[in-house]
Amino acid sequence: MPYQRIVLAVDLTDESITVANKAAAMCKAFDGELTIIHVIESLNYAYGGDVPIDVSDIQEQLQDTATKHMQALVDQLEIPVKETIVTQGGIESEIHRTAEDLEADLIIVGSHGRHGLALLLGSTANGVLHGAPCDVLAVRVKSEH
Repeated sequence: MPYQRIVLAVDLTDESITVANKAAAMCKAFDGELTIIHVIESLNYAYGGDVPIDVSDIQEQLQDTATKHMQALVDQLEIPVKETIVTQGGIESEIHRTAEDLEADLIIVGSHGRHGLALLLGSTANGVLHGAPCDVLAVRVKSEH
């Protein structure tokens, strides 16, 4: 089954280019289109809405920084990117929502593959896998830690 609409979820760390290159290769192989998403976990979401200070300036700075990093990532790819999305909220739920909205055939995420069964995919990759509206490809990335 060819993958025509691919959603690449990145954390914008140095390893993101490795995962992005795999996604680009998939797009070339299947003549698919690529949408890249980065989700900034909202501080309000992370702390259950109980943040005693106004974090809107911090969230805006995170958004600006992520947008710049996203463009730098896109500039390194050898294929056109249909759309980039930098959003805030729950990481897994935003990735799922985006994949559903785009009627994606495949979600690609990076996985650090740390030791232990519970950490096999990493918490984010594992969360994306469960409840995903389409296939999920976890790309192994090496960590220096």
